Amino acid sequence: MTEPPVRRATVDDAETVAALLHDFNEEFDTDTPGPAVLAERLRSLLAGTGMFALLGGAPAVGVALVSLRPNVWYPGPVALLDEMYVAPSARGGGIGGAIIEHLVEDCRRDGVSAIEINVDQADVDAQRFYERHGFSGVDPDTGERAYYFSQEL
Repeated sequence: MTEPPVRRATVDDAETVAALLHDFNEEFDTDTPGPAVLAERLRSLLAGTGMFALLGGAPAVGVALVSLRPNVWYPGPVALLDEMYVAPSARGGGIGGAIIEHLVEDCRRDGVSAIEINVDQADVDAQRFYERHGFSGVDPDTGERAYYFSQEL
């Protein structure tokens, strides 16, 4: 079986990325400003150097949205996988795995020092998926569970 195609999105792909992100939130009953608002924001963000997106499939049925930031503890930036989504009809076909592999390859090539992913406690399928691809939810030195805290402003 051939690996599904994965490519880096361009500004011209903002509508496609926005539609997939909107579908993701709709599927999980999460608020979304709608694809038009997301596309407008993405056109600006994807034009800069602090965010990129990967699209999987042809046509695209999967997306990863990644933010980059400097970090005092590493020589290179840290990538945060903000969102990852594969349309329900395409799940199980290897698109998610291909996107993650491409993400790791791109980050290595671009000098990224670490990739961080936040996963809900109840989302054990996502936790297993990321663990299969080399990610860990525990501190490698202490074995302690990692936690994510946030506050919307």
